[in-house]
Amino acid sequence: MIKELVDKLQREKILSVDEFKKILETEDVKSIGYLHEKSRDTSHSIYGRDIYIRGLIEFTNYCKNNCLYCGIRHNNNNIERYRLTKEEILNCTDIGYSLGFRTFVLQGGEDPYFSTDKIVDIVSSIKSSHPDCAITLSIGEKSYESYKAFFDAGADRYLLRHETANKNHYSKIHPKSMSLKKRQQCLWDLKEIGYQVGCGFMVGSPYQTLDNIVEDLLFIKELNPHMIGIGPFIPHKDTPFKNHSPGTIDLTLKLLSIIRLMLPNVLLPSTTALATIDPCGRERGILVGANVVMPNLSPESVREKYTLYNNKACSKEESAEYKFNLEHSIKYIGYNLTVNRGDYKII
Repeated sequence: MIKELVDKLQREKILSVDEFKKILETEDVKSIGYLHEKSRDTSHSIYGRDIYIRGLIEFTNYCKNNCLYCGIRHNNNNIERYRLTKEEILNCTDIGYSLGFRTFVLQGGEDPYFSTDKIVDIVSSIKSSHPDCAITLSIGEKSYESYKAFFDAGADRYLLRHETANKNHYSKIHPKSMSLKKRQQCLWDLKEIGYQVGCGFMVGSPYQTLDNIVEDLLFIKELNPHMIGIGPFIPHKDTPFKNHSPGTIDLTLKLLSIIRLMLPNVLLPSTTALATIDPCGRERGILVGANVVMPNLSPESVREKYTLYNNKACSKEESAEYKFNLEHSIKYIGYNLTVNRGDYKII
């Protein structure tokens, strides 16, 4: 039964709510193996065995928001805050460029210090120094005008996890000042402007149900983004959800495969959260259909301060060393770390 549903998903790129739930609920090892095999084959048919690498620069851990799950939430007074200067950010991109990176991801909390003009200046400076590189921003909810200004300055991609497509669930893990409607509108705005857009959610987040996850899948199908970032929920010790159980790697891997079959050409990261919850998590993600990795290019002095969750993997490794180790581990499982822009392929 599950194999027939997997074949249907591969063929039609969508299932009913009940059909999605049957795949999510199954514990049959052979059926799950079949799902992963079909997803892996689909990824190979479009991207081959190339794994795209993005250089992650976490440039500020200040945030005006109070998301209940996040370690850099505004009300967490137990972390040391930092902001990288423009010069420090540009130095990160220079180092990354010398290592072969051709995509940089600027990620941070929603920090009011970094105004639209400041981000525009940083983006245009990176583009001026490295015009052959793609720039991805992941800095939260902004106005349409700000998104347009970033795009006009040279930003190519924008990552904004929707976190959940269920209004009630959204309200349980976010403060009242935030709304699902606004988050989703930001994603539609980004698409309209012309960005390559990424959304995503945490697997196993507090109060999440399988019905919520199916709603996420249906919203993702409707949005049709270029990139989808999912990873297991991992609690942070200084948040209201500190005692909540983490998400499981098995459900995360199952969802990676479902998403690959649903949107075959999507750029699909194997996340740091996967590597945190399982020492081989990043490799396991690739083996079920993921094709993007995002090692950290931030200065070593700040990496442990950008703590979205507990025990973040690989935060102490120097960029060159980590890229070497990553390249080795990916080659070991039969894939190639590819040092180009790693653009979304239209099929």
